[in-house]
Amino acid sequence: MLTKVSVDSQLPIAWISSYEEAEQQFNRLLKLENLDEQVKRQPNLITDFEESLSLALTEAFTENSKAELANWFLQRVLYRINRLNLFWYDALESYTNERSTYLAGVRDRIESAWQAWELTQLDVEEIQSLNVKQALQERADLDLNPPLTAAKRYLQEELSLEGYRLLLAIASLDGLVEASRLSRILGGVSNEIQTTLFRVLLEEYGNGRLSRKHSTFFAQMMAELGLKTEPEAYFDLVPWQVLASINHNFLLTERKRHFLRYNGGLTYFEIAGPTIYTDYRLAAKRLQLSDAAMGYWELHIREDERHGQWMLTDVALPLADKYPNDAWELILGYDQEKLIGDRAAAAVMALIQHSSSSLEKIYDRKSD
Repeated sequence: MLTKVSVDSQLPIAWISSYEEAEQQFNRLLKLENLDEQVKRQPNLITDFEESLSLALTEAFTENSKAELANWFLQRVLYRINRLNLFWYDALESYTNERSTYLAGVRDRIESAWQAWELTQLDVEEIQSLNVKQALQERADLDLNPPLTAAKRYLQEELSLEGYRLLLAIASLDGLVEASRLSRILGGVSNEIQTTLFRVLLEEYGNGRLSRKHSTFFAQMMAELGLKTEPEAYFDLVPWQVLASINHNFLLTERKRHFLRYNGGLTYFEIAGPTIYTDYRLAAKRLQLSDAAMGYWELHIREDERHGQWMLTDVALPLADKYPNDAWELILGYDQEKLIGDRAAAAVMALIQHSSSSLEKIYDRKSD
C-alpha cells in the first residue's frame, strides 16, 4: 500500500489508485501456480496490469507530472521480479514463478525502456574516448575526498533523530541483504580478479560468521532505535530512485555481458563509501547515539577503505588491461553508479526534510 511519504501528495488520487491496484494485481500474479499456463488460458488475468504497465512505460521517462508515479510503479514491479533471484529463507512457494517467461518479459520491457533512458543521462561517446586507467584514477582521487556539499552539511549538523531513523528504515531494504548481488558474479574461472572479489564478499559476510556479517551490524543499529529488523519491513517508504539503484545492480549482476559495468560501479561504491558513512557516523555522534546505533558505519569506514583500493588496483585496472576494447564500460559503470546513487541520496534527503514533522507515525506501517 502507498503511504503519504511514498509519492507526491499533489498527484491526483485516480492516478495513484490505478497504479496501486495494478501493483496489487501483479503481486497476486507472482503467487499463481503455473503462471505462464494460466496467462495463456485466461489472458484477462493480466489485462488491467498490462494496461498500467504500458501507460507507465509511456509516462515514466518523460518530463511531466505523471513521471514520478510511473517510475515508482515500474521500479516496484521490477524489484519484485528481481528479488526472486535471491533466496530469502521464506516459503518455498514464493519461488514458484522464478523461471516464468511472462515475468521475464515484463522485466525485459521495463529494463529496455529504463536503461535506454539512463544512457541518455551520460555522454557515452565522451566516455568511450577516455584513457580508461587515467580516468578511473582521477575519479577515484576525487571521490575519496569530495567537497562539503549542502547535503553533507545537513547530515552532519542538522539531521534529527527521527530523520536518522527514517534514513535507516529506507536503507534497510538493501542493508539487511547487503552484498547478496555481488555473489551472482563470482562463479567461473579462477584468477586474481575473481579471488579479489571473493575477498570483498567474504569480508561483507563476516568471513562466514553471522555475528560479524555487515547486515548483522545494520540490524543491530535498527533494533537499537526501535525499528523492525525484518527485510522489506519498510518497503513502502523507499523512493523509486533507491529502488532503481537496487534494480540497476540486479541487472548488471544477472547479465554477465555487463561484468565490466558492474565492477566499475562497485569500484565507485567502495571508494565513495567511507566518506558517505562518515557523514552518517557524525550525525549519530552529534545525536549522542550508542555505539550499537552507529556500529555499521564504523565497520564500513574501516573495511571499505581497503575494498576501494582493492577494487581499483586489483579489479578495475586489471580488467582494463584484459578487455582493452571494452574497458570504457568500466567508466560507464562507475559514472552510472555515482549518478544513480546521487539521485537516490537526493530523493532520500528530500523525503527526510519534507517529512520531518510527521515521522513518528510511519515506522509501525507494515508492507503488503
